[in-house]
Amino acid sequence: MTSRGAMKESTIMELFVKHESEVSYRFGGVSGPKYLLRGPRSDFGLVILMPGEDFQTHYHRTIEENFFTLEGNVDLYVKDQHLVLKPGELCHVPPLHPHYLINRGDVPWKAIFVKAPYNPADKANLDWLPGNGPMPEVS
Repeated sequence: MTSRGAMKESTIMELFVKHESEVSYRFGGVSGPKYLLRGPRSDFGLVILMPGEDFQTHYHRTIEENFFTLEGNVDLYVKDQHLVLKPGELCHVPPLHPHYLINRGDVPWKAIFVKAPYNPADKANLDWLPGNGPMPEVS
């Protein structure tokens, strides 16, 4: 059965189709993450960061997170590494790897993200920005 209606978080156990226009971006409807799938085994969505916009440093205890850049570039800080993701590049962030994203470019950054296993409570924010010394270690 194909469903095109509303989906309930972590209860999807059948085939469905969802268009990205059915879901809003978190930051004022124009940027931030947009979840197209939430559970029961993974999260899948799109993320847009406008020029100058960032996403707070955070990590996950058991979740791995993947970013595939579609448009623009983004600076990604993971532990002690600074990466610049470009269109066509995939970055895999393992559990217990704090990460911070900022769009320092002049065009929006758009990417697909996938997080697994599904666990909406598995996120811890850290008070860290580039230039504030080393990123804190987590365990």
